[in-house]
Amino acid sequence: MSVATLKSKGQITIPQEIRKVLGIQTGDRIIFRPREDGIVEMQTEKVDLLSLCGILKPRIRGVTLEDFEEAIAKEATEQ
Repeated sequence: MSVATLKSKGQITIPQEIRKVLGIQTGDRIIFRPREDGIVEMQTEKVDLLSLCGILKPRIRGVTLEDFEEAIAKEATEQ
């Protein structure tokens, strides 16, 4: 059994054996879920890779596909 002491600012140090079990390291986020029976579940917050989709915007280099298709269509109508 592992024990942690609550500090005056509401902080605790998670014992090393619990950190190993959870696979957590400095900077990781932890979720606490209180249950109705008084037990609090604790787990690491995992980031779903699909949730990251679209957060980075690609740099536009040169001509886009739409620009290319417009140029082809314009050239085809001029001939």
